[in-house]
Amino acid sequence: MKSFVVRALLCCLSLLPSLYGQSLGNAGTIEGTVTDPSGAIVAGAKVDVQNRLTGYKKTTTTDASGAFRFPNVPLNSYHLEVDAAGFNPFQQDVSVRSAVAVPVKALLTLAGSTTEVTVESGAADLIDNVPYAHNDIDHSQLMKLPTSSPGSGLSDAITFGTPGVVADSNGFFHPLGDHAQTSFSIDGQPVNDQQSKAFSTQIPTNAVQSMELITGTPAAEFGDKTSLVVNATTRSGLGQTKPTGSFQAQYGSFGTVGEEATLGLGSSKFGNFLAFNTLRSGRFLDTPEFRPVHAVGNNATIFDRVDFQPTSKDSLHLNLFLARNWFQTPNTYDQPNQDQRQKVNTFNIAPGYQRTISPTTLLTVNTFVRQDNVHYYSSRDPFDDTPATINQDRRLTNYGLKSDVSHVSGHNNIKVGAQIMQTRLKESFSTALTDPAFNAVCLDQSGAPQELPSITNPALCGSQGFIANPDLQASLVPYDLTRGGTRFHFSDRGNINQFAAFVQDSITAGGLTL
Repeated sequence: MKSFVVRALLCCLSLLPSLYGQSLGNAGTIEGTVTDPSGAIVAGAKVDVQNRLTGYKKTTTTDASGAFRFPNVPLNSYHLEVDAAGFNPFQQDVSVRSAVAVPVKALLTLAGSTTEVTVESGAADLIDNVPYAHNDIDHSQLMKLPTSSPGSGLSDAITFGTPGVVADSNGFFHPLGDHAQTSFSIDGQPVNDQQSKAFSTQIPTNAVQSMELITGTPAAEFGDKTSLVVNATTRSGLGQTKPTGSFQAQYGSFGTVGEEATLGLGSSKFGNFLAFNTLRSGRFLDTPEFRPVHAVGNNATIFDRVDFQPTSKDSLHLNLFLARNWFQTPNTYDQPNQDQRQKVNTFNIAPGYQRTISPTTLLTVNTFVRQDNVHYYSSRDPFDDTPATINQDRRLTNYGLKSDVSHVSGHNNIKVGAQIMQTRLKESFSTALTDPAFNAVCLDQSGAPQELPSITNPALCGSQGFIANPDLQASLVPYDLTRGGTRFHFSDRGNINQFAAFVQDSITAGGLTL
């Protein structure tokens, strides 16, 4: 299976015409031309597309051929408006529900040539006619949400922005059902591992353009864990001829210091978006104490998205993500000297390719490799850990290939696809007892545990004037450091292979969607 996955990835990469990347995945495109009443092109016209509910808004101008294009548009309903000097404004509602580009032909009328006045409520901008329960959050809304847990901004955004989702400790959240039944789709890449700061790292919120949070009857393409589906589209620099960026620094209680920076730039064919975030806090984990003890932690992430469109029919894209969480395990008041720590390293590489087969048919191929590596460190002196000391190293690696064909024709929006993925698990740990009273061999007459470090056989308790512990776990005695034992060591690995195929069709007739 290992060699098969590697061959599949290499085969996919060999299809790419060059090592560049472009806007694809789970986003769409709005493109079109602007003409005057005679059919002549109108260059330099201002084109706006927006969704008043989510706050999404983009602006561009038509080129010398009268064409405009909005790539990387999250799936949703939008209002498009065209303005040009000497012409009446052109308006049209556009529904983006597929990766297939939505064509728009904007025919302008001369200013003053129309005397009819139509008053509309604009309610069409608010209607999102899809047959599943969901909520949409755009980047402008994400930046307004409070984040209360260091290193878990994405979890906070999901909790605050999704009905039926409640917060748990340390960056966890519970959707309806099981807290572990959440699927993430990031630019078309499936990520089904728990996205918490304790076991993994999260993509920063300032790298996200939009999230569609599906809480009921998701489409077949999201087939793994379906209590909650987070369908995320990241930000892109494609089409940003004027570089844009941001920098933010913050300071808060518990010695919390953070910096966030973004930079986006590009052209009509190339784009690059970079997000860099760091944070340090004296209360990295959610400790119950008002004054946390030994709870310092830090988080650092780098996200880079590269887009390229070498031809009018070929698009490529590459997501790169590096992240690290490092934090201390908080002490309780009866563990004053404990110094256990944990470190989580993550990398993610996800190239993709998109080919426009026809104006109504689109091929998308996504490949990816992602790894979470967790290290857990005991105190330097194992006897500072009580009642046990532990070291651990866990590695979870996902390799995968996902491909689909989207076709839009009449009332039908069809998608056919397949996904193959291998998850490699590797874990090793060692542990030992450090408290002589935890699994005492002998007890006194009142039942109090006795240290007696030289006695490992309960049959010898009587010779010392004590009684044998009736609850003794004899199998743990060889791993009791207080009685001359050694650490228990474990190491193993295993692979999980998954293959899935799906066919789905969204049929729309008037106000009915099936």
